[in-house]
Amino acid sequence: MNILSATNPLVVFDLDQTLLNKQSQLSAYTLATLRALDKSGIRYTIATGRSHLSAAPVLKAHQFPLPHIYTNGVLTWCPNEKRFSFNHCLNVEEGLAAVETMSSPQSTPFVSALDEQAQRYIFHGTMKNKAEKNLLQRLSKAEKVSLLPMAACRGNLHVTNISMLGPSVEIHEVNQKIKNEADLIAYSGKALTEEYRWIDVHHSAANKGAAVLNLKHQLGADSVICFGDGDNDTSMFDIADECYAPENAVPKIKAVSTAVIGHHDDDGVAQFLRERFELTV
Repeated sequence: MNILSATNPLVVFDLDQTLLNKQSQLSAYTLATLRALDKSGIRYTIATGRSHLSAAPVLKAHQFPLPHIYTNGVLTWCPNEKRFSFNHCLNVEEGLAAVETMSSPQSTPFVSALDEQAQRYIFHGTMKNKAEKNLLQRLSKAEKVSLLPMAACRGNLHVTNISMLGPSVEIHEVNQKIKNEADLIAYSGKALTEEYRWIDVHHSAANKGAAVLNLKHQLGADSVICFGDGDNDTSMFDIADECYAPENAVPKIKAVSTAVIGHHDDDGVAQFLRERFELTV
């Protein structure tokens, strides 16, 4: 479909390295653009690899009224009804099996889970490196999150993802192990320091594309325009009518995009939106 002829598009944004600037914030320019989309009646939402917990601080500056897609499509949060839809979660047994696979000398997996009442839990073992200790300290300050030892991970919980932060060599090795697990998929990237990396593991059936397509049908949208920069955006690009990659995107995403737009730290997405929809700000 030609988006120019679409009358009811759904616009979907990745967050990090796409809609957010290098400070992981929504800039004043981007916020003004989102408000202009609201005035024009153009519907939009986010599809991110972040969890609901880690995305909450960066979304405080603006209300995104439509359902949000988190953890690469593992779950969807409806802000109006204040409830989660669990798309493709692991059960506790599967989650603990993943922890065993990821077990490493210098890194400890963190298991994120929710119960039927949407109570958040993070289970962990003994901290093995400084980065993990810093992460645990930050998590301990988060609201409405129960931090518990790994031994307490049991019962009828929805395991959304298993994450780990550690030496690059170890994380690369774990990534290779996960590739041999049919029901799991991993995404990894550089941490704040060069010698460390993060890895995030979840059910292989979960992806942004399927979640976006489901939301498109729910809303009765006639098309999808999406923006993303990384490997976890590939499935979203596959189902979109048009897909745009910021200048800083990985080569794979640029190659399959409709067009490459401005850098994420230069408000590339917002600049494109203002021109494309002739927004009055």
